[in-house]
Amino acid sequence: MIDKQVESLEAAVADIHDGATIMIGGFGEAGSPIELIHALIDQGARELTVVNNNTGSGGVGLAALIQNRRVRKMICSYPRTANSTVFPELYRAGEIELELVPQGTLAERIRAGGAGIPAFYTATAVGTVLEEGKEVRRFDGKDHVLEHGLRADFALVKARRADRYGNLDYSKTTRNFGPIMCTAAACSIVQAEELVAPGDIDPECVVTPGIFVDRVVVVADPAHESHLVKEGRTYP
Repeated sequence: MIDKQVESLEAAVADIHDGATIMIGGFGEAGSPIELIHALIDQGARELTVVNNNTGSGGVGLAALIQNRRVRKMICSYPRTANSTVFPELYRAGEIELELVPQGTLAERIRAGGAGIPAFYTATAVGTVLEEGKEVRRFDGKDHVLEHGLRADFALVKARRADRYGNLDYSKTTRNFGPIMCTAAACSIVQAEELVAPGDIDPECVVTPGIFVDRVVVVADPAHESHLVKEGRTYP
């Protein structure tokens, strides 16, 4: 019998190793798997490369992972947002690396990695500093930059519902990068608000098929990053 549910957050992230590349879902607060990230902080893995849209807010979630000196390199689109202070400080001090990627290019690099496409050309970033060091080729009279697909050892993703097979649906914009990250990771770990019986998610509403999911842990009442930041909370 296929059953991808694991009993705890600790068990879900137990084998994440030092030096791993981890994709973490979320567009700012929306879809950020805070509980999985906090479990990873407790687990202790270091020298991580993290792929995310941004670098977290306040002192919780991804920002806390960075603040606890667990992240060696960020691959992201928005390293500095309204409540982002941890990453900018460490970056200016030379204590963390940054690979800046335009948002659409980031999404396509992840999608390509999940689809087995090693690289592609895009006009985005042509003529900017992000073109430096990359192959440029001309198509239809326009320059295009070669970008490489992204894959990861692990993905940490937040979903609304899951069944024991790992089929997922999401709540509105919390979907964002989650589905493509699940396809691009060797091991996809999902926190879901609810575990339902197989068949309870209408097949037409399954966004991420279970074949792309390895572990599911139930977090029935997930924290909201904005609330924690407003309260001045930090982790641990």
